[in-house]
Amino acid sequence: MPRLRYRLLALTVLVLLLATGAAAQQQEVRPPVAQLWIDVATNVMFIPGAPRVTSFPGAQNAFGNTRFAMGRYMDVALQVRTRPQGIQAMQAIPPRMNMGASLPLEPFKPSPPPPQTPGVPTDPSQQPPPKGKVTLYWGCGPEVRSGQPRVIDFATASPQEWGTVLQGRFAPERGATAGPGHSIWPNDRDKRMLPDGNSLQGDHTITGDGVPAGFRFPIGTNQDLMPPIDLAVQGEVQGSIMLQWRAIPAARSYFITAFGNKGNDITIWTSSELPEAGMGLVDYLPPASIDRWTADKVLLPASATQCAVPRGIFAGLDAAIVRMIAHGQELNLVFPPRPTDPRTVWEQQWAVRVRVKSTVMTILGR
Repeated sequence: MPRLRYRLLALTVLVLLLATGAAAQQQEVRPPVAQLWIDVATNVMFIPGAPRVTSFPGAQNAFGNTRFAMGRYMDVALQVRTRPQGIQAMQAIPPRMNMGASLPLEPFKPSPPPPQTPGVPTDPSQQPPPKGKVTLYWGCGPEVRSGQPRVIDFATASPQEWGTVLQGRFAPERGATAGPGHSIWPNDRDKRMLPDGNSLQGDHTITGDGVPAGFRFPIGTNQDLMPPIDLAVQGEVQGSIMLQWRAIPAARSYFITAFGNKGNDITIWTSSELPEAGMGLVDYLPPASIDRWTADKVLLPASATQCAVPRGIFAGLDAAIVRMIAHGQELNLVFPPRPTDPRTVWEQQWAVRVRVKSTVMTILGR
């Protein structure tokens, strides 16, 4: 009887060890042969009382316009792991884009460095010390809250003091970039602007030297060009300024920042409930960061439709500007799907990331 017990105990231990080993086994993942990034942006700037313009006659398209240029833009970047020098590729596009059958993707060509201006020091240690200060306010509401503002002097502030204003919330670059080995659109061969009213919805197909066969994926409503933010600014800088907007169905969150200056002194306000200057938040953000920072009340939820700027914080400044972003819904696709058996190597053939945003900039108050 004792021998049977020992045998049963040994068998139980062996089963547990085998189960633990299987659970701990990590699946081997090989990166995609081809990676495609698409950044989509609707950027608008307007003056209160003037017509709102979402396209500019005669404007020239260029890679990177999704970041700051005013209008409707799309940046595309393709990297084929087996072709580190880049390739000429084609992106077959759906009819609703109204841009023909396809877009050419051309290898990135670096621009020559800009010439240095004589007499201007390039060594940071040779630069004169900065002058002025930064004053930070935060939170939606008609009145300045207790404990505000925070003031940082450029000349004397320590890194710890800067840390109370610049919390470092930002997303490392994860999207379409123009770099060595990337094939991009727009490019010197095709600089067309996106037509008014067009749509990215439908199937897109990537072909080219080294691109895996069957690189075909859909773009749906949530990754289409977002509508402009219909922002209304009511009030004067001496008082509280109400910001109101229509909710955008595809938005996951919003963030607003306003800034103004008086000489070298800068005043910043953000819609965050925490002290946050938000330098990296008026940009594309990954879903996990959006979820975390919305829960922290740094970002406004998708249900928000208004926010008040506290009374008088921009009174007496030379100028005041407000910027707002609606963070869209990111799409991530990988083919083939991950095997369920962890012992099977996941040989990724292609992957796609599509990021979407809508931004608006205007004068704050009168």
